[in-house]
Order: sequence, then C-alpha cells, then structure tokens
Amino acid sequence: LLQVCFIGRSNVGKSSLIRALFSLSPEVEVRVSKTPGHTKKMNFFKVGKYFILVDMPGYGYRAPQDFVEMVETYLQERHNLKRTFLLVDGVVGLQKADHIAVEMLEEFGIPYVMVLTKIDRASRGLLLKNVLEIQEFVKEKTQGCFPQLFLVSSLEFSGVHLLRCFVAHVTGNLPVEAS
Repeated sequence: LLQVCFIGRSNVGKSSLIRALFSLSPEVEVRVSKTPGHTKKMNFFKVGKYFILVDMPGYGYRAPQDFVEMVETYLQERHNLKRTFLLVDGVVGLQKADHIAVEMLEEFGIPYVMVLTKIDRASRGLLLKNVLEIQEFVKEKTQGCFPQLFLVSSLEFSGVHLLRCFVAHVTGNLPVEAS
C-alpha cells in the first residue's frame, strides 16, 4: 500500500490534525496528549484498504534520542512513500528545526507539502506575514515542495476537508476531473 507521513516539530499539532483529518475513519485512532512530544515512535495506521498513514515523532523539543536515525532510515528506504506532510506552526512560522527538516527532505529528494497548523490561534496579520514568508521560502529555496500551502485548524476544522481531499488525491483515491 502507498504511504503518506506527517512530520513536524513537537507541539505543532500532528496528532490533533491526523485525528481531525481521519475523524470519519474509525480505524485511525490517534491519541492526543496534553504533553508536547508525546509521540516517541512512528505510528502506522491503515486507512481502509486505501493507504497507510504514518505519524512521525516530533523533532526539536523532546524528540526521541533515535529520531534522526529512525526518520532518515524510513524516508530513504520507503519506496511506497507517496507524500510527506511537513507541519509548521502557523503562529510561529518556520523555525530553525523546520529548516533542518526541509534540508533533509530536499537532500533525499522526497516530495512534500507544507501544512500550517493552528491558524485559529494567529491574528490575521501574523498569519498573512507567515504565509508570505513561507511561500517566498518555498519558491526560492525548495525543489521538492508542493507550491500550495495548506492552512488548517484542527480545532475549527478549517482547511481540513481540502487537505483530506489532497491526501486522497496523492494516494490515488480521488481522481481530479477536468471541467
């Protein structure tokens, strides 16, 4: 089966987003902890008979000691990995740890998408500033990043449906029809 993985800093809201995205799939039961950095291992969820979703541990604050080795091995050896979703906190924008993650994905030639989380917590002006900075960064400094950012709020479900459709599309479960 094809795989998609979700990666991001500790406390970026990976587990909350995965729970929101797959709220209609009872087989994807994701625990959301109040403690940042709670995910210590890669968690694999089979989404029906369609694809496998991989929830990676967070990097940065409270990352597991074997994080780099575990993640690099997975990313380099997983030939059925269709897309990586790099989650970035919409309130704080790209951090140093995010830049390192981007460098790793670029170096390995892995196609990825940037997803801004927690957009409900950012003022409109701050969110716009962060979106513009990230779009500029993607355009100037990346080759493997999908040009469209996805803005989501797991709390308000903003952007969740569109991201869900994109995941279905990249896994071959939602063909795009020309009008």
